Amino acid sequence: MNTDSPVETRILLIEDEEGLVMTLTDRLRNEGYTVESAQDGENGLARACAEPFDLIILDVMLPRKSGFEVCRKLRYAGIEVPVLMLTARSQVVDKVVGLQIGADDYLTKPFDMMELLARLEALRRRAPRAAAKATSVYQFGAVHVDFRGAAVARAGQPVVLTAREYQLLRYLIEHRGEILSRERLLADVWGYEAMPSTRTVDVHMAWLRQKLEANPRFPEFILTVRGLGYKFAG
Repeated sequence: MNTDSPVETRILLIEDEEGLVMTLTDRLRNEGYTVESAQDGENGLARACAEPFDLIILDVMLPRKSGFEVCRKLRYAGIEVPVLMLTARSQVVDKVVGLQIGADDYLTKPFDMMELLARLEALRRRAPRAAAKATSVYQFGAVHVDFRGAAVARAGQPVVLTAREYQLLRYLIEHRGEILSRERLLADVWGYEAMPSTRTVDVHMAWLRQKLEANPRFPEFILTVRGLGYKFAG
């Protein structure tokens, strides 16, 4: 048993292969980890959002929601728990997509158990920094954003944002000061599955301004860069 891995380190294993779940659970517990499991993407996402975990092992090919979708939704919700993705696929494009949507590492099945343990240990050492980021808040003007709780308030009053509005706001804050084209926003915020028009971005920006700016007609924070896109100046 590896005594370097603290017992209090909680892993959520989201995997639908029962044999692999049993094998990994037994080995990880022997290494000192506490392991919980979910066998479909929907349940795994719900547990990851509702309970505190230090690491997530996430299969790509899952019933109900794919691992890609689960990872994307976790990151949009502000949950920064390190994610190690597992897949039977070997194509480079799958690895690239997984890392682009927020996965921290990637392992192709079949894998060597010692390699899995080494990667988990590396992610565990980074987990405290990720947890600190996940509990952070951001303030601009009278607006207060709680990333961990995915909650927004203006002048002390709660602001109700749709999931997409919150995702867009979070993306703007994370890329503050950058000029963001509509095409980049569509790809990174709306994802690869949706194909909305560039007008969709403009409409959502207008909604955010209505809810967050003191004077939406003359915004102070969500700025239009004519001919290029948008910039967040908070």
